[in-house]
Amino acid sequence: MAATSTTSLKLDDDIKGRVQKLAATRRRSAHWLMREAIAQYVDREEKREQFRQSALRAWAEYQATGLHVTAEEADAWLAKLESGESEDPPACHD
Repeated sequence: MAATSTTSLKLDDDIKGRVQKLAATRRRSAHWLMREAIAQYVDREEKREQFRQSALRAWAEYQATGLHVTAEEADAWLAKLESGESEDPPACHD
């Protein structure tokens, strides 16, 4: 089990009440609900940042090489995949 530490979190009365009401409805503690919400938020934001970094790398590579596929080429490839055909992605060109 991972080590844990205590963190203080200040909530306004409205949010605190909503958390408590939802926790009771879900038959969970407010503590569990807040931990779960934070874990989901961090997971989502880490994935979002990975996607952003990937896009920045792709943009930098395009700027350096000029290699690309057109939207039409990408759409045609995706349409084949959607229809169940096994198709390699289109080759990049300048």
